[in-house]
Amino acid sequence: MADTKIVEMDQSEVNQRILAKEVKADFRRVEQASVKVVTHFTSAEAKRLFVRFFSTLQLNNHFVSVIARTKLKHEDVERVEAVIRDRLNAAAEELNEAIDGAEALFKINGITIFATYDTQPLAIEVGIISSTGRRYLEILNKFDQVMPLLQTLEIHEVITAREADIQRAGFKRSIRGVAVAARNLATGLRRRMNAMSGRESEAEYGRFMVADGNPAATEFAMDSSVQNS
Repeated sequence: MADTKIVEMDQSEVNQRILAKEVKADFRRVEQASVKVVTHFTSAEAKRLFVRFFSTLQLNNHFVSVIARTKLKHEDVERVEAVIRDRLNAAAEELNEAIDGAEALFKINGITIFATYDTQPLAIEVGIISSTGRRYLEILNKFDQVMPLLQTLEIHEVITAREADIQRAGFKRSIRGVAVAARNLATGLRRRMNAMSGRESEAEYGRFMVADGNPAATEFAMDSSVQNS
């Protein structure tokens, strides 16, 4: 019998293309245990955000919460952690409101079936190394839940294509913003740590000159002491 299929279905080729663009993060210096979970994404938007930002978010947050604490004051690190946490809370609240709002529109308009994807889902095991990583993964999964709800409402003309696109872009911006904020904050702490190391090296060199009897050593050491104060 001739093949009568009129539509070619995805056999995970879409996932392979998305994974090929994954940002490779180096976890070799992360000496922490992780909770292994299998995460599951169906929408292309959530898949792309996951492969692009999840691992880098975890690495940057690890630098902030673990590595930066070895040289910086705990109070300074905690202020940075609070900024990341606020970003997470805002994104989660936005997505929760979207889910509640979509469910209300489904009920008002008598919609009982929502859109599903014909592409294969992306199921992948990840290691979660912090509560921040866990909460970011939860946000990505909420976003994945919202995407077909928006598509369903658009199909039934409850919302317009423009409205759906505006909402979709806003959610993506919020999720991306958490990862970008973590990266920028980690970079700022890294610069502070490098500056401290530079000043410590200058002070150590000054002490060496004093011990070696260099006539200019006293003045150099005093200058370094003033700069470090």
